[in-house]
Amino acid sequence: MKLTIARLKEFWHYKDLLKQLVIRDLKLKYRRSFLGYLWSVLNPLLIMIVMTVVFSTMFTKDIENFPVYLFTGQILFNFMNQSTHQAMQSINGNAALLKKSYMPKYIFTFSKITSGLVDLIFSMGALVIVMLATGARFSKYNLLFPFVLLQLYVFCLGLGMFLAQANVFFRDIQYIYNAVTTAWLYLTPIFYPIDSLPPKVMWFVKHCNPMYFYVGQFRDVIYVGKIPGPMIILAGCTTAILMLGIGTWCFLRNQNRFILYI
Repeated sequence: MKLTIARLKEFWHYKDLLKQLVIRDLKLKYRRSFLGYLWSVLNPLLIMIVMTVVFSTMFTKDIENFPVYLFTGQILFNFMNQSTHQAMQSINGNAALLKKSYMPKYIFTFSKITSGLVDLIFSMGALVIVMLATGARFSKYNLLFPFVLLQLYVFCLGLGMFLAQANVFFRDIQYIYNAVTTAWLYLTPIFYPIDSLPPKVMWFVKHCNPMYFYVGQFRDVIYVGKIPGPMIILAGCTTAILMLGIGTWCFLRNQNRFILYI
């Protein structure tokens, strides 16, 4: 218990460093870009338009307001995919700084996930534009979206920390993870209705795919306009806490050996 409290105090001590790292990541992402942060809105919007055109003849008859349905899944998966890929490189990418001075190594992983979350929040502006353009219904339940984003953020923190420490020792993990996220994309009902899957695959997605828990909840509060069911909330919260626990344990257990490999 004392060790946990000490680590929390250390994290709070370095909160300003975390803030500066997040600002740095955001500035580097849009450096020399004429539109700058506006790309946080335009990029997911353009991708949504392309995907809507591609899949419009396949699923729109089964899905009401397909652009909003697609977008509510797309922005969450993009956040998970991009932030965890960046987090995976957070230790190796800051090797020179870690060798010169002491600071909590997990700060760099936190900064990657947090900057991704800021980018996701900007992308919510594009979602509002799509909802307005398509005449989607707004409801009081839309205001529950931060609860879903918090779950996903915690899940990505845990996954990011696990990947970051694994990538220090096994550089091939980045190529394996690329293949995993590609399969993960197609196993998440982002651009198709989950009822279109075979029964066994649908059971697997509903029970074993963490992104389904978060996309499902997000669609309930934004697309459908209702409170998500208790089971999917429980699954989302439990998965997030478990992933954070696993990622943190693996990271802290191995962090003292990072200097030998970076």
